[in-house]
Amino acid sequence: MNNPMESAEFSRNPYPLLAALRAGGPVQRVRTGKDRTTWVVTGWAEARAALADRRLSKDTARYFADRPSGRDLAPAVSRSMLATDPPDHGRLRKLAMTAFTPAAVSRLEPRIREIAEGLAAALAGAAQAAGGGPVDLVEGFAAPLPITVICELLAVPDPDRAAVRRWSDDLFAAADPDTADRASHALAGYLAELIAARRAAPGDDVLSGLIAARDAGDRLSEPELVSLAVLLVVAGHETTANLIGNGLLALLRDDALRARLRDDAGLLPAAVEEFLRFDAPVTLATFRYATEPFDLGGARIGAGDVVMVSPGGANRDPARFDEPDAVRLDRPAPGGHVSFGHGPHHCLGAPLARAEARIAFAVLLARFPALRPAADGRDASDGPDGVSWRRTRLMRGPARLPALLGPIAGGTNGAPPARR
Repeated sequence: MNNPMESAEFSRNPYPLLAALRAGGPVQRVRTGKDRTTWVVTGWAEARAALADRRLSKDTARYFADRPSGRDLAPAVSRSMLATDPPDHGRLRKLAMTAFTPAAVSRLEPRIREIAEGLAAALAGAAQAAGGGPVDLVEGFAAPLPITVICELLAVPDPDRAAVRRWSDDLFAAADPDTADRASHALAGYLAELIAARRAAPGDDVLSGLIAARDAGDRLSEPELVSLAVLLVVAGHETTANLIGNGLLALLRDDALRARLRDDAGLLPAAVEEFLRFDAPVTLATFRYATEPFDLGGARIGAGDVVMVSPGGANRDPARFDEPDAVRLDRPAPGGHVSFGHGPHHCLGAPLARAEARIAFAVLLARFPALRPAADGRDASDGPDGVSWRRTRLMRGPARLPALLGPIAGGTNGAPPARR
């Protein structure tokens, strides 16, 4: 039996399958291979419980120690902070947290806006050069914005950023494991060299700070330092690009919502939370397995069983959210989603992702006030301010995580950008 979560239909739109699983119970066993099954968690309460339960380990090296694999992922990728348990996880996380506190992110916001406005100006120029035709909002905006921000934080030289982005993207080429494996070694090797360069000439950047923490206090081994740098590059842009892309898709589908946000930027923080809930940047969270038997959502999880928490499923649980399949800005408590996880592995970059998304939507809605989808959802509409887009879901990551990206395309009417 084929894994339904690897089907083309799930890749295009996972929510019907997730809803069907949840209808049978919040925790369901799914056959994922000839001799393999996985517990999939789609209930909101059960997802939060699972994400915080220390009986669910993320130590993949331990899990696969006696299981042969044909993969050749670089250790910096396969043994990252994301794949560790306390206390090692807490030690590594503490070293990286200072760069992503709300105060640190607030200091970054002027630079984030400057980058976003530069990308929007480039989109406008491309649209004008094409005679008002469509341009790619993902390739031209949603993806380069967060990768530029994280590369600046790590002091990656500008000429190297295209390669860093390519290697990071290739790591999620789940349909081609060899491509992902090669990219893991290329990215780890590059960052090891960058670490050596920054150690010789430290600067005011996150990478230099991590090096100093390691060299002064011997709190990070060299492999841990390289692994943390790789994780910051990959996690620092991939899900944020998905968040911006998913939010743009929701905006393009809802004229009234687009108009409300264009006219009242004060609604953008709530909108970002709702976009995170409505179409999670990651449909399935990363790999976990049970270290001992326990009960979850009416299911008996056995020792060694694999458990996949679905933020996409949990965020649309009708037991938690009214009208879960609708985008609503009037929810009593915006947020409450599990798109950034919960518990010890809650995304440390969440403040940065929120800021980047809020600024991204503000800049695009101001620069392109006529942003709208074409009538047929594919081709530019009759007027020069038409927008075309198409939806594509890509299988992503070693755990084959589905996530939404474009390309989504937008045009400009050639008028000066609105200032709000």
